[in-house]
Amino acid sequence: MSGHSKWATIKRAKAVTDAKRGAIFTRLGNAITIAAREKGGDLEANPSLRMAVDKAKSINMPKDNIERAIKRGTGELAGDIVEELYYEGVLPNNVQIVIKCLTDNKNRSAATVRHALSKFGGSLGSVMWNFEQKGLILLSIDKVKEKNINIEELELEMIEVDIEDFKIDDESLTIVTKVENLQKTKKILEDKELEIESAEIEYVAKDKNELSEEELNKLKNFLDILDENEDVNSFYLNVDF
Repeated sequence: MSGHSKWATIKRAKAVTDAKRGAIFTRLGNAITIAAREKGGDLEANPSLRMAVDKAKSINMPKDNIERAIKRGTGELAGDIVEELYYEGVLPNNVQIVIKCLTDNKNRSAATVRHALSKFGGSLGSVMWNFEQKGLILLSIDKVKEKNINIEELELEMIEVDIEDFKIDDESLTIVTKVENLQKTKKILEDKELEIESAEIEYVAKDKNELSEEELNKLKNFLDILDENEDVNSFYLNVDF
């Protein structure tokens, strides 16, 4: 699983401060702007934009913020140009990470990412060779059970639409798809009235790395730093949580 999706699952029960919520709004606003700039402001014709808006609505981002972000992307509203940047890095214990930034200041983003890596004993380095793009859908296992849906039958139905993996742990259900099948799979789950926590195209590591509890705790401290950086939109790890 992507480190970002799993980290979101781990942290979802924690309280969100006003400052943190502001950073999340900035992050999601930039994602909406990028999606609208690339393929237009029509939610029906632009799946990436629709997913970004759905995610913003799920954390109660104000409607005005969403509309301004779309207009910035389509050029209807002036504003700084938001760029999509990727940084690759290596941390102790052979932890590989790909950090996606959406930012209006690439010098600031590069400096803060480099500083965070250095603080935890890491550095920039090429790791993208170990990652490939997949569609990842994340659901709460408890909410699936609340719908009285048989998990085994759901898995068989998902296999019929050519999913690549179906993973269950104590808290979550993760479905991995080919990029082109993400929207189709998401629609099937929505038709069952299942609440989807996230449905995104993410970078997934081909070879995973297992860490000890102590190593994981140190890594979580690093991920907290990234999580507080409003330029960081998402991050992807080769770690099996």
